[in-house]
Amino acid sequence: MGPGRSPGRHRRSWKSPGARLALPIALIVIVTVVDILAPPEVHLGPFLVAAPAITASLAGPRATAAIGALAVFAQAVVAVVRTSLTDLNHTLQISALILISVLVTFLARARERHEQQLTQLRSVAQAAQEVVLRPLPQRIGSCRLASVYLAAEAEARIGGDLYAVVRTAKGSRFIIGDVRGKGLEAIGEAARLLGAFRAAAHWKPELPNLVAYLEATVSSDTDGTGASGGDGEDAGESFTTAAVLDLPDGSSSLQMINCGHPPPLRLSEGRVVPLEMRRQAPPLGLTSFMTSGFAAETFPFRAGDILLLYTDGVVEARDRQGTFYPLAARVAAWSGDGPEALLRYVCADLLQHAGGHLGDDAALVAIEYMAEPRPAQAAAPP
Repeated sequence: MGPGRSPGRHRRSWKSPGARLALPIALIVIVTVVDILAPPEVHLGPFLVAAPAITASLAGPRATAAIGALAVFAQAVVAVVRTSLTDLNHTLQISALILISVLVTFLARARERHEQQLTQLRSVAQAAQEVVLRPLPQRIGSCRLASVYLAAEAEARIGGDLYAVVRTAKGSRFIIGDVRGKGLEAIGEAARLLGAFRAAAHWKPELPNLVAYLEATVSSDTDGTGASGGDGEDAGESFTTAAVLDLPDGSSSLQMINCGHPPPLRLSEGRVVPLEMRRQAPPLGLTSFMTSGFAAETFPFRAGDILLLYTDGVVEARDRQGTFYPLAARVAAWSGDGPEALLRYVCADLLQHAGGHLGDDAALVAIEYMAEPRPAQAAAPP
């Protein structure tokens, strides 16, 4: 399961050109027949204006112009049947219909251009997501992985939530975080932090040193000189919550430093245990208030255990009554197998709890620790 959000159901019946033009054509036919059969003092010709107007919102400029021409022809037929084309009433109706048809055709063209621009922007956003949030491998070292990114807005594909994994000589290192704010600045901060993590995870053997390097990366852009600082009122106020984990190969434990991030959940033998640190560090960018350096804590992580990393968009999702999503309780009720099945369950249950719409972006990563295969024993010498 990769990043992104599964699109909702679309009404496929309106995607074909014929289905889009069915309503305006039916309107033209009905208005024309009724207008011909109506008494002389009743004039329904003005209702034909609705046909090109409806088409402009459903189809492109060519279809709008065609429907407009069809409406003008229908008005001319009505004029010939009832009186004549030179009748002042019908002449004015035809002239007004031509004018409005031309106008809505130009509007349909402007709407089509705007939709093309939105399509290009969505493509750029998707490409940016693939660069910033690279899909996690299904297997790395002794772990099976699954990840998902849920965008709060239907048209948005990326925000300030982030996650990554780096394979080192001694094990695997993970990070999950959430940059304060939204928009391009949050995306830029997430990209900088992920780039620093992917680079430093290899040459920072100690986890506190790695987190200190990440703190320096974030702080260098929050001093009023970076892209997210500048001269704006939010200069120096940017920060990132993050949890950094180190999973050594062949070990039954993991190390973690949590910087203001929601605690991961460990699923072990049917129990759900939050990995609460005794001394949690402040978010990255705000560690100037710390009285001492970063310190890692060790937690058990045995074969068969699953670790669930998530951002606050998950636990802060509300239902109609304003109740927060009880992630730990819902995960405890899960009876499936594997990280992908866990994320499918959580995502479906989360969206159902929130009524299909999240108030904030959400990211989840599930890590299952697999038992290392035992090496074959060498044969004894004769």
